[in-house]
Amino acid sequence: MNNSNNSDLFHESRDSSMDIRLPKKSFVRRYRYLILGGVAFFLFLVFVMMNLSGGKKQRIDKEKVIIGNVTEDHFLDYVDAEGIVQPILTIRLNTLEAGIVKEIVAEEGSMLQRDELILTLQNPELERVIEDQQDEWEKQRILYQEKKVEMEQKSILLQQQSLQARYELSRIKKDLQLGEEEFKMGVKSRAQLDVQQEEFDFRNKSTLLQLEGLKRDSAATLLRQELMDKELERAQKSVLHARSRMTNLVVRAPVDGQLSFLNVTQGQRVGSSENIGEIKVMDNFKIHTGLSEYYIDRLTVGLPATVTYQGDKFPLRVSKVVPEVKNRQFRVDLVFTDNQPDNLRIGKSYRVQIELGQPESAIVVPRGDFYQHTGGQWIYKLNESGDRAFRTAISIGRQNPVQYEIISGLESGDRVVVNGYASFGDVDELIIK
Repeated sequence: MNNSNNSDLFHESRDSSMDIRLPKKSFVRRYRYLILGGVAFFLFLVFVMMNLSGGKKQRIDKEKVIIGNVTEDHFLDYVDAEGIVQPILTIRLNTLEAGIVKEIVAEEGSMLQRDELILTLQNPELERVIEDQQDEWEKQRILYQEKKVEMEQKSILLQQQSLQARYELSRIKKDLQLGEEEFKMGVKSRAQLDVQQEEFDFRNKSTLLQLEGLKRDSAATLLRQELMDKELERAQKSVLHARSRMTNLVVRAPVDGQLSFLNVTQGQRVGSSENIGEIKVMDNFKIHTGLSEYYIDRLTVGLPATVTYQGDKFPLRVSKVVPEVKNRQFRVDLVFTDNQPDNLRIGKSYRVQIELGQPESAIVVPRGDFYQHTGGQWIYKLNESGDRAFRTAISIGRQNPVQYEIISGLESGDRVVVNGYASFGDVDELIIK
């Protein structure tokens, strides 16, 4: 009986312990992960909506960009380039005759006066040719002299014959006149007088023909002599020309200047018209530079330019424009129009400013890397507070080394970002911190 009572007590106590209530969990704790996920998704939606509605934005540090002012100023259309000093004239030394270098007198870099000796050549073949021509001319001259003596003797003989014919004609004429007197006196008959008249007529015609032949023969003789003289003169000139070729074996300075280089050695054989060196004329200089093909249609001979050195400006003018474009550049030469720097040296470089027009009033913006990255189609313009910059379409006209001319899109007083575009990408708005 006691066992049954104990068993009842055990079941009663067990039932009473199962009736105790546990504390309930809060709603936040129960659904905290879902709530956090929802909030994150909502924030993501807000971020996406803001980007879609306001365009791409980028935060930048103000110290990493350069801000320029848009102003209305005098725009000077010019180009700035680096030029190198060159002699105004460089003369190439070419040999006039082929030969072997016998002696070199002048050295590279030496200053030469006009006609000063540089080197001498030797050409045995030319010497032999000249001697042969000289001998041929001497033979021809002797032959011509002999022919001239023969023609002179023939001319004297013809003159004697002509003189004799005139004398005979004069004598017969006198006999005819005497016969006419004798006929009038009755001493001679008509038949005798007619015979004298016929002889006179024959001798007269014969003498006239003989004189005409002599005249023509004299003219022909003079013509032959003249032709021979001219031919002999040509032969003599040929000999003199051949002799003058010997002087071409001596190379002299054609002008005053500096022998910049001499490309021969003693004993070397050089050909005719071969370039062996250069002489630079040092009494004046020019500035040589290369410009971008962008300016090729705007640059003409005569445009003014300046070189600034140690605070002083020295005027120049464009003297030569080579229109051939190589590596997207063309060549330009400039000469000094007045004073020039005292220490000009060949090969020294100077900054040259070439004016392309007169100064004009225009809306301008400082140069920057925005042009390279945007093609000059747009720029970031700041708002009034200066903490934001918005992409703005612009149109650029002319340019010089420090400015761009603004055709449209900006006004005087605006502020723009001119540098730092490499890190902006393609955003529409910059937030400047």
